[in-house]
Amino acid sequence: MQSSLKTLIAAAGLALVASAASAQDSVKVGVSEPLTGAFAASGNYVAQGAQLAAEAINKSGGVLGKKIELIIEDNKSNPTEAVDTAERLIVKDKVPVLMGAWSSTLTLAVMPKLEEYKVPMLVETSSSGKITTSGNPYIFRISPTSEMEATAFAPIAKTLGIKKANFLVTNNDFGKGSMQEFTKMLKGQGIDIGAQETMEPAATDLSAQLAKIKASGGDTLFVTTDVAQLTLILKQAKDQQIAMRVITTGGSVAPDQLIEQAGDAANGSYHLVFFTPWFPDAVKNPDVAQKFTAAWKEKNYNTGGLTEGFRGWDGIYTIAAAINDAGKPDAEAIREAFWKVKVKGVNGDIAFIKQGPAGKESGQNVPSVYLVKIEGGKVVKQ
Repeated sequence: MQSSLKTLIAAAGLALVASAASAQDSVKVGVSEPLTGAFAASGNYVAQGAQLAAEAINKSGGVLGKKIELIIEDNKSNPTEAVDTAERLIVKDKVPVLMGAWSSTLTLAVMPKLEEYKVPMLVETSSSGKITTSGNPYIFRISPTSEMEATAFAPIAKTLGIKKANFLVTNNDFGKGSMQEFTKMLKGQGIDIGAQETMEPAATDLSAQLAKIKASGGDTLFVTTDVAQLTLILKQAKDQQIAMRVITTGGSVAPDQLIEQAGDAANGSYHLVFFTPWFPDAVKNPDVAQKFTAAWKEKNYNTGGLTEGFRGWDGIYTIAAAINDAGKPDAEAIREAFWKVKVKGVNGDIAFIKQGPAGKESGQNVPSVYLVKIEGGKVVKQ
């Protein structure tokens, strides 16, 4: 009997050792993205890009000699859920670093938890200026702010000859932040501002807003939303015979998907994007862009998702660089290492400058911004 008890104890001990060894074989990275809800199309593309990056990194030896393990949570396009996913990843899964949370509203909701638990987060998509200027030293963003995007567009506004601009944006930090920065830039050029309409992210009938925009007149309509809602806007604008040029901001509209879903209504529309898979030689690091695109196509992922998926790829590669530079999977060491990373990304070279109040600065990358147009069912350079 005693011998059997010793055997059981020994077996249990071996199981515990094996379990601990298994846990030590990987470095965990938490990912919070909108896999369901209003932003699901974009969030799933980002998650797919992140998974491709993890696979590629692991094939090349992983991080710190271990595999990188992504723990992906669905924040359901909801701020409360985003907070819950972040806390769960930090407390339950013990991740030393996060990536998320797509929408500016979702990211802003999560930020207090990062300070509470002192865990850094790589922001791959969100554009609100508040994210990097509010004094959160655990934020490192690779996507451009709305201000950066507006500044990059300023010379193009003159080339297009915009005289009067209207806006239709999502009623959240993403949409309103973009409208604020583009309005400021356009007014600085003496361009008149017409209707400034908002819409809920899940809204499907935009006829009332479009009617007001049509009545306002003007030659240009700036739209900030995701690809699913933009498809509806383009179709409904065509039905109302709105002749204004449509320009989208935020980089989350997937022109290929628009062509497929909106058809002829997409023709003539302009789109600010942060990756040009149609013109790989136009980016700063074409070899990186080609590697990402090849991996995406090998999985038979939707081609329209390339302009969102690259965010996940660049985000995970930047996190991996920080973990390697830190020398250990420790949250504070990774936070400090983010300031030193230099990564060749799909969207250009990634490194962080300081933004925000002294002593509590956030990290902000300065990425590339491109303008493309849909003509005759194809994406063309501008």
